[in-house]
Amino acid sequence: MFRCGIAYPRCRWIVPLLLLFAIIFDIIAIAATSGWVEDENAKSHYASMWDQCRGRNNNWDCKSLMEFSWAQAVAALMIIGLLILIIAFVISLVALCCSLNLSLMPLIAALLILVVVIQVIALIIYPVKFNELIFEGHYYYTWAYGFGWGATILCIGCAIVFCCLPRYEDELTGLTKTKYIYSSA
Repeated sequence: MFRCGIAYPRCRWIVPLLLLFAIIFDIIAIAATSGWVEDENAKSHYASMWDQCRGRNNNWDCKSLMEFSWAQAVAALMIIGLLILIIAFVISLVALCCSLNLSLMPLIAALLILVVVIQVIALIIYPVKFNELIFEGHYYYTWAYGFGWGATILCIGCAIVFCCLPRYEDELTGLTKTKYIYSSA
């Protein structure tokens, strides 16, 4: 027999796991000491969310970006987004892994949508203000900035799943009859 479709009971474990990956991605983006922005050859200028460094041949002059209000706002928004994401993760563990509590799904989805809005604002402010105030040539937004976007995209997907999961309560609990596409006569 061939069974087609989503194995809904697995969603109970996969969705919190995806939120855990989003948390890890956010921590990488926030904690990175370089990797948000690099100049064209990554030889004379790079920046993280916290500071920027200029120089050549291991002679770097680093300055904090926290003197700019926009950089403080980006850092605050990313950290607040991470904290809300951790709260949503803990609630999802309680709602899906410990017991099946579908009444918490809309709350988790709302928290994740809030995380997405906060982090999109932060991830848009950074390049706009960086280009406006510090830009000198060709720059690339690199791996740590990409991890920030990766966490945000995972949150968008998980928010959609948490919005849809309450409609599939019987499938999640395993109470529905298995539907087969083909059965031999």
